[in-house]
Amino acid sequence: MAKQKGEALLRERKIDSLPVDPFAIAAAHDIMVEPKPDTEPGVSGMLLRHGDVFGILYATHIPSEGYQRFSVGHELGHYFLDGHIDHVLPKDGVHTSHAGFVSAEPYELEADHFSAGLLMPATLFSRALTRAGQGLAAVESTAGLCRTSLTATAIRYAELTDDAVAVVMSTGKTIDYCFLSDTIKSLPQLSWLRKGTPVPHGTATARFNADPGRVANADRAEADIDIMDWLGGSRSVEAVEEVIGLGSYGKTLTVLTCPSLVDEGYRDEDEDEDADLEERWTPRFRR
Repeated sequence: MAKQKGEALLRERKIDSLPVDPFAIAAAHDIMVEPKPDTEPGVSGMLLRHGDVFGILYATHIPSEGYQRFSVGHELGHYFLDGHIDHVLPKDGVHTSHAGFVSAEPYELEADHFSAGLLMPATLFSRALTRAGQGLAAVESTAGLCRTSLTATAIRYAELTDDAVAVVMSTGKTIDYCFLSDTIKSLPQLSWLRKGTPVPHGTATARFNADPGRVANADRAEADIDIMDWLGGSRSVEAVEEVIGLGSYGKTLTVLTCPSLVDEGYRDEDEDEDADLEERWTPRFRR
């Protein structure tokens, strides 16, 4: 519902193109927005309240426009979502946020989802995906269009794509989170990657993360794999593992893509259409 609230705000303001400007939306509601370079580690931004006057401070310790825009969208989520102000800032003061799907706190997650819906609305984002390719290329293309971070864009990609995709965030030897597309969920008996579980041994990501310098330098790696190497299950499927370090963020983004699953899906649809066409055009004679 939080994503839909973000999208509803766009409709209300008659915004129907990308990129969406969260700073302009804040200004339209008389919310001051300013950068704050000296936030505590892990703090993405702050919502300030003095009576009925609100302000937003966003962290700049991660030099990513996409991250900063998402953080502003997150604070707007706290402002617009029902019940958030009463919970996070019931009286004058400051609420510190941890945006980017890194917090398990329900109000923080809701604000993340609001920001995703606001900056990457489903209809416009899905339309962009039709021209974006697959895998990491699709993530980078849509991130550039939406002016959003690779991580937030990758999650939205997994949510909305027809491709067979898994998006994994990791730090060192540990998985932070994993999002699966609906198509890849069709594989039987998958092992879901949970927060805190180890990065699978022997994968390109495990080798990449063993060298923190590669993460800091935003290096890349790619490997042809079997999806079972990552997700287990009972069906072997060829996949591509694409890895990119996220620089000063200290984390790694991995995009796993199974192109053959998409091809099979289209093939099944084509076969159904051909069978239906043949059925409709086959002459029938009285007996």
